[in-house]
Amino acid sequence: MVKTSEFAGRILCDAALTLGEGPAYDAATDTAWWFNIVGKELHELHLGSGVKRVHALPFMGSVLARIDGTRQLIASDAGLFLRDMTSGALTRYVVLEDGKPGNRSNDGRVHPSGALWIGTMGRSAETGAGAIYHVAGTAVTRLYDKVSIPNSICFSPDGATGYFVDSKVNVMMRVALDPKTGLPAGAPQPFVDAAGDRADFDGSVCDAEGHVWNARWGDSAIERYAPDGRLVARHALPARQTTCPAFIGAKLDRLLVTSAWQGMDEATRAADPQAGFTFELGIAVKGVADPLFRL
Repeated sequence: MVKTSEFAGRILCDAALTLGEGPAYDAATDTAWWFNIVGKELHELHLGSGVKRVHALPFMGSVLARIDGTRQLIASDAGLFLRDMTSGALTRYVVLEDGKPGNRSNDGRVHPSGALWIGTMGRSAETGAGAIYHVAGTAVTRLYDKVSIPNSICFSPDGATGYFVDSKVNVMMRVALDPKTGLPAGAPQPFVDAAGDRADFDGSVCDAEGHVWNARWGDSAIERYAPDGRLVARHALPARQTTCPAFIGAKLDRLLVTSAWQGMDEATRAADPQAGFTFELGIAVKGVADPLFRL
């Protein structure tokens, strides 16, 4: 039984977001980025100075990836967009699910090859409404269909293994990948089975040692799993609905975790006053940089 370590970190941002999600870190500018999906906001925090900015979006954004020194890729309910980092101007890049206006993007991450894995879901988490896609340049390939809440998309540092989960099923999956493309090289297999658990697997990231860090929605915690699926560490957080981690800092040795208050009634939210805050876990980690998306 792994003991839960008490929270030894700090609040990075006390804006209580309805659905804080999709954190990413740009080492070139020492900037952390994350979304308030429901609020249609992109949050920007320069770690060195503490300067915070909030950018209004015309859509529900959920995933951000750096392309180069001037452009980013954003996944949203309206498809994939290029964002100019200076002006904030948005240019449509790829339509993911034409003809499915009831869907939005959710969890996703860039594979070391430069291809994006991105999940979609119904706006009310309708069963089986979404899918997980592989995007290489402008080529979109549907990998897995009938997904309800796609989460935990992350990759081993060598790009040979991918992870994902449908949070409604709550069995994290592992799949062999072609490291050169990020496409599956076999059938997915169960990695960690938490079906029936009171907490859901939410967002994940894979560290330099190939361990998966997962935010447990509904359990005020983030957990670390070894490559063989063993739970090796568990850390408490002061918000019940933790959503997604990201490595931050010049040495990628710190962990940012977003959270949410979506779905809480007044009493539940009062009992969870830091719901929606963004945290730094306060422990040393061995992270890897977010790969660039290749156009």
